[in-house]
Amino acid sequence: MSDRNDTKTRVEIGRKNGPALLVVGHGSRDERARVEFERLIGLMRKRSSMHVEGGFIELARPPISECVERLEEAGASTVSAVPLMLLAAGHAKNDIPATLVREGMSHPSLTFRYGRALGVRPELLELMDERVRAVVPEDELSETAVLVVGRGSSDPDANSDLAKISRLFYEGRPYPIVEPAFVSLAPPDVKAGLSRLRRLGARKVAVFSYFLFTGVLEERIRCESGEFAAENPDVEVLYAGYFGPDERVADLVFERCEEALRGDIRMNCDACVHRVALPGFEEKVDAAATPHYHPDEPGNHHHHH
Repeated sequence: MSDRNDTKTRVEIGRKNGPALLVVGHGSRDERARVEFERLIGLMRKRSSMHVEGGFIELARPPISECVERLEEAGASTVSAVPLMLLAAGHAKNDIPATLVREGMSHPSLTFRYGRALGVRPELLELMDERVRAVVPEDELSETAVLVVGRGSSDPDANSDLAKISRLFYEGRPYPIVEPAFVSLAPPDVKAGLSRLRRLGARKVAVFSYFLFTGVLEERIRCESGEFAAENPDVEVLYAGYFGPDERVADLVFERCEEALRGDIRMNCDACVHRVALPGFEEKVDAAATPHYHPDEPGNHHHHH
């Protein structure tokens, strides 16, 4: 019995002086989205001795200010704030940092370290693959096109990341065509994306919503896919869902939290063939780096005297 209390006390002390994690969500009018967000925070609390709080920038409670109050009351000194965003657009680049600066001014005892958005990650590509394989039989994968539908942004950087994600998802997997589309703010929209695939000859399409949680927009993607299918009986449209509050998403948030506490990483190594086993390129992991000689350089063995 006493052992258990000891551990509890140790964890509490660790919490008091150690860093805390603040997960910053976007927020949704959809109650189901809030429940899924809470499930993810629950997963994280189970797995960490850190104090974990999760709140929203808009549209849902609790607001970030309330989370910061709670962290301060719990005795936290350093707060690692991680934006729970798949891609870095306006929220991760502007609104959240501005909010944290404001909170830092009103809570001088707290030091905030700001983490990166989850970003382009092979773990998320694997999770997407799982979701697609759950609705497409194994022997039909090689004839099923995939439409990856993102939120869409007025930020070209975030939109181009979805194009990169679609390409990375295509590499080394059996799907013949993988195309990006957006549910709002950027073309092509869901129906335009689907009709593009149809014109490219796709007769079977899996639609994946590149979203962490359900909500108004995820629902819209589902509906528009269904409408397209009804209007185009020659194309079979399968809906593969979205990520949801999965353990792997929790892993990534922890990783971003650690990174924020340790210091910044500038180079994008998250999808590098030398670091991560991407399907079909496994042999490149940890391969020795070899300099590439230009034909005119001295020391090049192709050089003819």
